[in-house]
Amino acid sequence: MIRLRLFALFLVLASIALPAARLSEVRAQSNVKVVYAGRLIDGTSNTVRSNVSIIIERDRIREVRDGRATIEGAEVIDLGDSTVMPGFIDCHTHMTMELGRGAANVFLGMGRRDSDIALASTVYTRRTLMAGFTTVRDVGSANFIDISLRDQINAGTITGPRMFVAARALSITGGHGDFGGIRQDLVPEPGYREGIINSPEDGVRAVRYFAKYGADHIKITATGGVLSIADSGSGQQFTLEEMKAIVDTARMLHRKVAAHAHGAEGLKDALRAGVASIEHGTYLDDEAIALFKKHGAYLVPTIIAGKTVEMAAKIPGFFPPAIEVKARAIGPLIQGAFAKAYRGGVKIAFGTDAGVFPHGQNAKEFEYMVEAGMPAIEAILSATRNAADLMDQSASIGSVQSGRFADIIAVKGDPTADIKLLQKIDFVMKGGAVYKRDGKPVLQ
Repeated sequence: MIRLRLFALFLVLASIALPAARLSEVRAQSNVKVVYAGRLIDGTSNTVRSNVSIIIERDRIREVRDGRATIEGAEVIDLGDSTVMPGFIDCHTHMTMELGRGAANVFLGMGRRDSDIALASTVYTRRTLMAGFTTVRDVGSANFIDISLRDQINAGTITGPRMFVAARALSITGGHGDFGGIRQDLVPEPGYREGIINSPEDGVRAVRYFAKYGADHIKITATGGVLSIADSGSGQQFTLEEMKAIVDTARMLHRKVAAHAHGAEGLKDALRAGVASIEHGTYLDDEAIALFKKHGAYLVPTIIAGKTVEMAAKIPGFFPPAIEVKARAIGPLIQGAFAKAYRGGVKIAFGTDAGVFPHGQNAKEFEYMVEAGMPAIEAILSATRNAADLMDQSASIGSVQSGRFADIIAVKGDPTADIKLLQKIDFVMKGGAVYKRDGKPVLQ
């Protein structure tokens, strides 16, 4: 009798356990999505694959499989009429600014509260994500606003791309990252905490300081720039010794250095110092190309920024006179510098200087790159595989492979045949969450 009762109890327990196990399986599958791609540029090669299924579990890609995969309980996203790609990466953005008329000092945030800048930046981050850029490398912001943006995006509080940030760009006194052309009594003279460097020792302090407060990489202004009043547009600013001190310290702290550089001499010293990338590269020459290749550095071209300041300089009163002169001289040269570097075998990572032009228009850069002679597929790879490599993030982003974040975008048609299609992104997924479908934002 006791045995019969035990057997009956076993049957009851089994009847409860089996549905519970089944329920667990169903719940697991509810976290799975299957994206079917008619065409796939996976970010690993220049081959375009056809009829591929991307199996996503939570925020990561679990598997990439040929044909149409069927997984019971999984959500199916059919992009059979589209070209699917890894989410794009822009390696040169300023997510806390957007250029406007008379903006020489607005560029630096003068006259605006940090709260105003931060609130406006949440609009820029959302616009960037909707344009298909699921990751950005931000290369200069004031008062750690970029760090707060990154952290709040990661926390899910606001919508935007993955951000890797620099905090303040490092500059010399009177250089491209320093205030200039204003009364000396209006602001305290800045030091290394404000990114102003006047010795190798200052450089070491600044790198350690910004790393302490969360900078993912370091940005230096090796030469003058366009959107600053007090300096020349292309002259070298940091000494080689100062740049070496910055690069060596950053390397010890496992951070790379990006160097804003227009003029050839400052650009070449930055390469000799060991920077990971040159931003702009306007006056690069054959010796510079050899140094790029010797040191394995990337060029981040920002052609669209050159085009933007060139056009803005033609609008009366848009820039103060000192900036207008530099914009007219430097802006038209950046596309040609990119073409020379590409033909010379320099590694290219996609970057735009977004913020100099309106955020969300980043994909226009692809058109200018192709116009200058880069094949469309290579331009796409510069914004996926190459950009991830520059940022040491290839294990997480930049390709559609097992283990990577499910950062996936799509366009109708074939962007290798018409690169302008990339300016009309139809589908955006970041970390397995869909933010845009059929060309329309999805509420998050």
